[in-house]
Amino acid sequence: MPVVDRCEEEDCSDSEASTEIDEDDKEDEEEMHFKSNCEKCKAAQQSPEYEKVTPRKISKWSFQVQLEGKGTYECSATGLVFEVSEQALVRYSVLSWSEIAEYLPDSWRPAGSVWKLDVVNKDSSVLKFIHFPHSLCHAEPEHEPRFSVLHVKGVKGVKGVKGHDNIEPTVDFTASHVKWRVSSLSPVGPITHESQSVLHHGAVLVYKEQGHQEQFCFHVFLASNNKSEIKAINKQLLSSGKKFITIYKSTDCTLEVKGYQLTSKPEGEVRPQRLEFRAGAAERKGFFEVIFDQPLTFELFLMDPDFDQKLWTVKITKAKQSTGQKKKSHLEVMPSNIPLLPVTNRKTHSGGQDLTELQLMKVAETLGQEWEQVAILLGLETKDLENIKPGKTVAMRKHKMLVRWKRLNPGKATAQHLLSSLEDLEDLPYFGSKTKKQ
Repeated sequence: MPVVDRCEEEDCSDSEASTEIDEDDKEDEEEMHFKSNCEKCKAAQQSPEYEKVTPRKISKWSFQVQLEGKGTYECSATGLVFEVSEQALVRYSVLSWSEIAEYLPDSWRPAGSVWKLDVVNKDSSVLKFIHFPHSLCHAEPEHEPRFSVLHVKGVKGVKGVKGHDNIEPTVDFTASHVKWRVSSLSPVGPITHESQSVLHHGAVLVYKEQGHQEQFCFHVFLASNNKSEIKAINKQLLSSGKKFITIYKSTDCTLEVKGYQLTSKPEGEVRPQRLEFRAGAAERKGFFEVIFDQPLTFELFLMDPDFDQKLWTVKITKAKQSTGQKKKSHLEVMPSNIPLLPVTNRKTHSGGQDLTELQLMKVAETLGQEWEQVAILLGLETKDLENIKPGKTVAMRKHKMLVRWKRLNPGKATAQHLLSSLEDLEDLPYFGSKTKKQ
């Protein structure tokens, strides 16, 4: 997980953005395809193993990859999948949705990144299908998404060139990708109609504004987990005339189109009090501004105000410096592993019904290696854990643990009871795999 990163645009100069970057972040900066931490969606992503190819990076947002012959290839940096009929050299770059906002009808919303693609020195017909990574969640049946593709035809260079939008059908989709039959190569990306009630794999991005001597000032953005939105945010920060460094990028939450609140500990100044999350192509995206008077350690909490529930939290503190290390204002991030209830369970937060076994399975999917400590917080004893057969898979052992808790608490195994029992989990060490690269 990055401690310090930089915000940059591919065509910016050193005078326009902070060029300082921690050595430990260089590998993370190469990672374009932020994979979701949604356990159900990850489990459903067991698709055929395509041949992985590593592209050549032309710029921060642009790539080129040589495909050696007929077959299906997955780009290791972006998650794009290409089906080709013969050898091909493919170039592709991320666009921000704001760059083609005029071609996206008002009733449609982005469902992933938008791409500009080209086949070098060959007809585009050699590229048969493209599978685009999308950012919608499949965890809840009532939120099952349906996709289309926005294909902006006739646009050679996006800016200043008029074209016409064309909403095309998809061939298929999975929990991670949308498959589209290539008709021509111009800006293209997955979309969904606003009439659908969908869940978005969310990204929380925390940026620290440089230049404040007496205060810490942070900008916290809520975005869909796709690079087009993140590129638009980077561009927005650069155009502000101020310098920022990226403190934290999280993909641990699922967001609905609604308002959210951000709170802090100790209490800082947070503006606005409520921020609307909306996946869209707006030129400017709203954000929380958080100001602290230089505390040594502080925490941020993203709250669902409808159910008074924490959806995401992070602890930030000053990093220790090694002997001889140059003095820098580095910050260290310590994510807290709060098991997130599925969205359907948020709606029963204030109810008194016991969680069903299916709901407990969904909760189990959010637990990492700290699940045995969760069992102790729930009041189970060591002998209860020993009675869970070690031969079972870890996933089933987590589920059995929660079922055991339910049986020991008839009439009290509610979502509210579960959440209140786990309040102390924030103070436990973080053992989960969510900060590790997939």
